[in-house]
Amino acid sequence: MGPMSPSNPSTSSASSALPSVGARVLAFVAILIGGTAGGFIGFAFVDLQVSGDSSFWAGLGALIGAVVAALGTAVVVVLTLRAMGEWNTIRARDEAAAAAAKSTAATRNVPRVR
Repeated sequence: MGPMSPSNPSTSSASSALPSVGARVLAFVAILIGGTAGGFIGFAFVDLQVSGDSSFWAGLGALIGAVVAALGTAVVVVLTLRAMGEWNTIRARDEAAAAAAKSTAATRNVPRVR
């Protein structure tokens, strides 16, 4: 059986690689806010450049601005969530190693110097 098999009780409670629900909700909201801001910027940019009835072009500028800004925000969000996952993995590994070292020192019956 592998180390991640359900029959191994020490690792069956291993946490998921997914970020927390709060982090994912916050990431989604950030993408929505970024897209909205990009839409406003795209609309304003085209509206300033075109004279007369420019509703089509302003709408197209808003759409392109929203998509580009949302994609850019999504890239940053994905990189941030992956970094959080790696940080949690490293921290859990270090805590497990410290706990193993502490239990090994306690079972040797060697007096500990403080």
